[in-house]
Amino acid sequence: MKTTPVILNKFFISDIKYMFLSLAIPLMLASCGKSKDNFDAAGTFETTEVIVSAEATGRILSFDIQEGQILKANQVVGSIDSVQLHLRKMQLISNEKSIVVRRPDVQKQIAAIEQQIATARTERTRVVNLLKADAANQKQLDDINAQILVLEKQLDAQKTTLVTTNQGITDDTQGLKIQVAQIEDQLNKCRIVNPINGTVLVKYAQMGEVAAPGKALFKIADTENMILRAYVTADQLTQLKEGQKVKVTADFGEDKSRSYDGTLSWISSNSEFTPKTIQTRDERANLVYAVKINVKNDGYLKIGMYGNVKF
Repeated sequence: MKTTPVILNKFFISDIKYMFLSLAIPLMLASCGKSKDNFDAAGTFETTEVIVSAEATGRILSFDIQEGQILKANQVVGSIDSVQLHLRKMQLISNEKSIVVRRPDVQKQIAAIEQQIATARTERTRVVNLLKADAANQKQLDDINAQILVLEKQLDAQKTTLVTTNQGITDDTQGLKIQVAQIEDQLNKCRIVNPINGTVLVKYAQMGEVAAPGKALFKIADTENMILRAYVTADQLTQLKEGQKVKVTADFGEDKSRSYDGTLSWISSNSEFTPKTIQTRDERANLVYAVKINVKNDGYLKIGMYGNVKF
C-alpha cells in the first residue's frame, strides 16, 4: 500500500506558530511576575573582614594557622623574633639601677652640719650664762651667733643641693622607666594576636619570613554573623526602619535556597545609582538606597553568595 505524503500549506503552519506563541508569552510573563513578587530586594552576603598586620620588625618564629581555620578573639597565633628588644630592656634596667645607687642619703649628708649647729647653740647658751655672770664679753656671744648663722646657711645650701640632685636622679630614672615601658609594648607587639572570632580567609605570610610593621599576615572574617547588603528603591523606604525583622532567602543555585531570619541594621541616607550586579524590584529606577541586614550563619552562607529579602 503506497502512502501519500501530506503537504501542509505554509500559511497553515504560520497560524500554528502564532497560536503557540500567543499561549506561551502570557505564561512566561506570569511566571516572571510571580518570581519578582517573591522578594522585595536582592543583594550579596558579606561580613566583617579584618586584615591583621605585623606591628614589629623581625623574623617570624611561629605562625601556625591555616586558611579555613576558626580562631578565637585574642588568641595568640604566632610570634616575631624579640631577642634584641629583650637585650635592650635588660640594658635599660641595668642603667636605672646604676643611677639609683648614686642617689644621696640626705639625712646622712646633713648630719655633720646639724651636729655642728647643735654644738654651737650649746656653746652660745654657756656664753650667755657667762655673760650674765660677767665672766664673758659681748664679742664672744657675737662670734658664736655669727658661727651659728654661717652653719645654718651651709645647711640650707647643702639641703638644696641634695634635693636638686635627688630630683635629677628621679627624673633620669623616670625617663628610663618610660623607655622600659616602650620596650615592653614593642615586646607585646611581637606576639601575633587574632583580634576577632572568625575564620581565616587568606594567609599572606609564612614562618621564617621577615616581618615589618604594616606587613599583612592574614585576613580573618566573622563568618558567624553575615550581612546581606541589598538595595531598595525610594518608594520602599517607607516600609523600612532599623531593627525591623525581615525574611532572607539565600540562593544556592539550581533552584536551591534556604530561608533565614534577618534584622535590618542600617539604611543608607544617600542614594546611589543601581549597581550593575544588583536587580531591584523596580528595574526602571535609576537611584537606590543600600541597606544592611544581619543574618546568623548556620554554616551554609558564604561571602559573595546572592540573597533575596522580603520586608
